[in-house]
Amino acid sequence: MKIDIVSIFPGYFDVLELSLLGKAAKSKLVDVTVHDLRDATTDVHKSVDDTPYGGGAGMVMSPEPWGTMLDGVLQEDSWLVVPSPAGQLFSQSLAVEFSQAPHLVFACGRYEGIDQRVVEHYRTTHRVVEVSVGDYVLNGGEVAALAMMEATVRLLPGFMGNPESLVEESHEKGLLEYPSFTKPRTWRGLDVPEVLLSGNHDAIRTWREEQSLERTRQVRPDLLED
Repeated sequence: MKIDIVSIFPGYFDVLELSLLGKAAKSKLVDVTVHDLRDATTDVHKSVDDTPYGGGAGMVMSPEPWGTMLDGVLQEDSWLVVPSPAGQLFSQSLAVEFSQAPHLVFACGRYEGIDQRVVEHYRTTHRVVEVSVGDYVLNGGEVAALAMMEATVRLLPGFMGNPESLVEESHEKGLLEYPSFTKPRTWRGLDVPEVLLSGNHDAIRTWREEQSLERTRQVRPDLLED
């Protein structure tokens, strides 16, 4: 998979060199390139924003540098992903869709966002997805892009050492994952559930399914409605 990221803060993505994401890049499982939007500006101040039409607080990112940059980055089969609090909610199912795309381009806006004409223009030529990572507002799209990339890249074949770990985790089947335990058997007066020590795999599977359902009922009942 190829991923391109456009941001005015490319240093945000130095973290991609760490952990399994960094290993995936080194092994060529994923090819990540970060672009500085200011490289697409033409004025001496490298301006990327201006005051909003209609008035209001804050600044809006100008379409010209975005158009110049995206024209050079987008390919015929690219998906343009725009982190935005006004977008559809990111989910595990959307991460699965992203993992099947050959090329993702993340456009990380700042301030009051990117001029909407950028989204409208590229929707005529590419698949464009405006995505929110939650019902709250961040200072920019970089943190959201990192979260979406990690959720996506870990689904690529060969990324996880044990593929089974992708099957039994939260949201994969529409429920939250069951609680996990390891040694020691007793810690600060709290014991590991006896069923996990029984060796009875059918009983363990049933217990985990029940725990998954109960945790979802208590914490995310909205998932059960779906």
